[in-house]
Amino acid sequence: MAQTESSNELYVVVLPMMSMDTGKSEEIMTLMGEKSLATRFFPDQVEDYEAMFRRMTKNLTGGHVKGFEISQEETESGRVVIKVMQNVA
Repeated sequence: MAQTESSNELYVVVLPMMSMDTGKSEEIMTLMGEKSLATRFFPDQVEDYEAMFRRMTKNLTGGHVKGFEISQEETESGRVVIKVMQNVA
């Protein structure tokens, strides 16, 4: 059976992670398939998060994942979500 290329529509989500043992916290970035879960960035911060994600995509490509297409979508509130099309084959 021949493989065909398709894509998954994903959205960038930035989550705080807090250790109950140490009390330390950090932010992690992940992708979710539901737009309602996407982080709504302020316009003055979205470019930095998009650039950070672009730098990390090389670590996410391989196997069935062939690459990513990244775009921004403005929300009704004026904030911005980062949409990621994950190209797979």
